[in-house]
Amino acid sequence: MTKADIVSEVAKKTGVDKSTVLACVESLMGEIKNSLSGGENVYLRGFGSFVVKTRAQKTARNISKNTTIIIPEHKIPAFKPAKVFLGDVAKKK
Repeated sequence: MTKADIVSEVAKKTGVDKSTVLACVESLMGEIKNSLSGGENVYLRGFGSFVVKTRAQKTARNISKNTTIIIPEHKIPAFKPAKVFLGDVAKKK
């Protein structure tokens, strides 16, 4: 399912025009990005949590040059689904 599909489904179910729904979806995604880039986690009850995780520094290999490189500690966004979300997905199988 793409963002366009989500916008179409929400517009059909709510009766709101697609441009308004698209603006809401874009705004929601923008706020989640802004919160995560600011180091703040986002919790959506019954859906899941968008959190910032810290990856530790590690040593890796550059295969083409046959050298060792160090990848510094860095932060990545992650999603952890809620138990209700996981249960609903498991029931659909």
